[in-house]
Amino acid sequence: MMNTSFKKIVFLAAALALIAMFGHVAADMADVGMCIRNCAQCKKMLGAYFEGPLCADACVKFKGKMIPDCENIESVAPFLNKLE
Repeated sequence: MMNTSFKKIVFLAAALALIAMFGHVAADMADVGMCIRNCAQCKKMLGAYFEGPLCADACVKFKGKMIPDCENIESVAPFLNKLE
């Protein structure tokens, strides 16, 4: 039979694992939010040349790991189009 201190340790370990897991998810969502806000800013700055929905889709797909910088052509190049 498990003693009380062992049960407390197991409960604490499980709680810490859950906190770490959900904390990581929350951090990812914050990164996605920042990415999408940057997409919106780039759309305002670059107008019709910038594919905002494509940028937002990339934010979600890559979980905010790539955050566009409107002043860095390399970071926004995948979302630019040529107007004819």
